[in-house]
Amino acid sequence: MLASRIGWQRSRLSHHLRRRERRGLVRRAECAADSRGAEVMLTTEGAEAFKRASLPHLRAVRELFASPLTRDQPAAVEQLATTLRTGLESSRGA
Repeated sequence: MLASRIGWQRSRLSHHLRRRERRGLVRRAECAADSRGAEVMLTTEGAEAFKRASLPHLRAVRELFASPLTRDQPAAVEQLATTLRTGLESSRGA
C-alpha cells in the first residue's frame, strides 16, 4: 500500500527500507492485517534523526519559498497547486 501511495515499485521501497533498517532508523514488524505486508516504524534513533533534519529543512523552506512572497501570493500558490494536483490525479486515474 505504501509503495503505490508514493508511486514507487514495491522492490524499490523494500530496498530503501532495508538501507534504513541497517542504519537503525526504522524497523519492520509483521502486519497483522496482511501476512504479505509489513508495518514500518521509526526507531528512537530514526525519530531523533527526523527531528534533527526537520528544523533546518523547515527554516530553508521558509527562507527560500515563503519569505519572498507578498501577503497575497500564498493564496495564488495554493490555487495553482490545487489545479496541478487535480490534473495529475485525473491523468493517473486516481
